[in-house]
Amino acid sequence: MKDTSTSEDDSNLLVIVIDTNPFEWEHPSAPLKLNQALQHILAFMNAHLAGRHDNKLAVIASHVGVSKFLYPTLNELTPGSKVQTKKDANVYQVFKVVNDAVISGISRLLQDPGPTLQEKDLGSSKIAASLSLGLCYINQAVRSDGMGHVKARILVLTVSPDSSSDYIPIMNCIFSAQKANIPIDVCKIWGEDAVFLQQAAHITEGIYMRPDDPQGLLQILMFSFLPDMFSRNYLYLPGQDQVDFRAACFCHKKIVDIGYVCSVCLSIFCSFSPVCSTCKTKFAFQPLLPSARRLVKGAASSPSSPRPSTPAI
Repeated sequence: MKDTSTSEDDSNLLVIVIDTNPFEWEHPSAPLKLNQALQHILAFMNAHLAGRHDNKLAVIASHVGVSKFLYPTLNELTPGSKVQTKKDANVYQVFKVVNDAVISGISRLLQDPGPTLQEKDLGSSKIAASLSLGLCYINQAVRSDGMGHVKARILVLTVSPDSSSDYIPIMNCIFSAQKANIPIDVCKIWGEDAVFLQQAAHITEGIYMRPDDPQGLLQILMFSFLPDMFSRNYLYLPGQDQVDFRAACFCHKKIVDIGYVCSVCLSIFCSFSPVCSTCKTKFAFQPLLPSARRLVKGAASSPSSPRPSTPAI
């Protein structure tokens, strides 16, 4: 359905979240290395900035244990500050500033002391923290725009698997983006599907893709994720045939197929508890256990079981 709230005169703000998890990018079976993927991503960023003179860009690195802005830099985020960059007559200055900031920022992240083994076992990149940073930056940009012509969207480029401990923060970000009409696009460059990010793209009406050949990443970015909000009204964009709506339990932070939901705060648990650990609600009833279900079913099908008598007319 066509989105009538967008216009071709709108300025487009694209917030890109780049997964820089070294444990995944340097895996022996990885079909694409980070330095190779970065060349595709930089070309895509330049194409977005070249689309309109007032297009805006923000880049956030989702690293292990930390989430940082790569562009704009910390000095540029401070009002009234100016960043001095060397000018090159052979390169468009806007492209040079973005490319240098992203490359130098990722280099500093990778040169820092590596995360501990405990951090590695806890999971992957701080996708939830990066989404929160992106939403805060978008909120600031939209509020500073008095005319209301800034249309924002988020693109997540990830290679890390789901982290069950991030389920609640990611869902909070999803519902915040849905309320603000901010679509979350996801490109799972390689690996298994990200369940939580699938839900993010579906709920916010974004695009989720997992390329068959990561070597063609630039082509996928240009044809699927480059169109702005207005152009998407006239394009047939890729969609999801099936969406995995599984959730993570609040007690053990593991993804469950069947769980128990608190009727008061909607917390999800993998096993029944008479008291909700989230809102402390006490339940007066007992669940029907599988053994009790079998007894009830056997009694109903037994030929010797008494049947209710019907009154004679």
